[in-house]
Amino acid sequence: MTQGTDDLIRRLAHSGAQVRPLASPSRRTLFWLAVSLPYVAAIVLLMSPRPGLIEKLSELRFQVEQLAALATAVSAAMASFCAIVPGRPRWPLLIPLLPLAVWLGSLGQGCIETWLAYGAEGLRLRPDLICFPAIAMVGAVPAAAMVVMLRRGAPLYPRATIALGALAAAALGNFGLRLFHTQDASLMVLVWQFGSVALMSALASRAGRRLINWQATVRKLGIPKTGGESTTYG
Repeated sequence: MTQGTDDLIRRLAHSGAQVRPLASPSRRTLFWLAVSLPYVAAIVLLMSPRPGLIEKLSELRFQVEQLAALATAVSAAMASFCAIVPGRPRWPLLIPLLPLAVWLGSLGQGCIETWLAYGAEGLRLRPDLICFPAIAMVGAVPAAAMVVMLRRGAPLYPRATIALGALAAAALGNFGLRLFHTQDASLMVLVWQFGSVALMSALASRAGRRLINWQATVRKLGIPKTGGESTTYG
């Protein structure tokens, strides 16, 4: 063990601030949902649930897409909370890919069925500019809560972590959107809704180091710097 490492250990032992351990990722995910779901429900009620929502909820494709969006939100939140705990394996970060693939596959199947039934006319893309701002509105509180909670951990991979957090908030926002927005054409949902979720996640990942970073956590915990060395993660 080097002299520098020995010195760092001594300095941490004598001057490091006492820190309460974070709750497990599963408990933090449940807390995030407890904060986020009432807000999403309030927005749906404020915007007024879509006509025929009860009948829509009985359709298999709608069920699959909504459950996949919700599962994406939950698994992405869990993955992001795993990512801020040093020493945990990295494979949980890939779990959201499964519900995301189901969600994308269901939309793709819907596009194929529409094309087979109506030809190219059925795949005509029309503007639906409400999707991005509506998803952002529904996902605003989930996103804010996510950032606050992620900043309490040690984000070794800030871009991946914030991208997963944004995916969780945006997927939950899309879940709420479809409860009051009547657009159901698979291509429209794929491009304007799923596309908005993907875009939000990509944009958030670019800001990962500004929103959450290891250096800020080090300063918050009172861990002293050593020898002017710096390390960049993610």
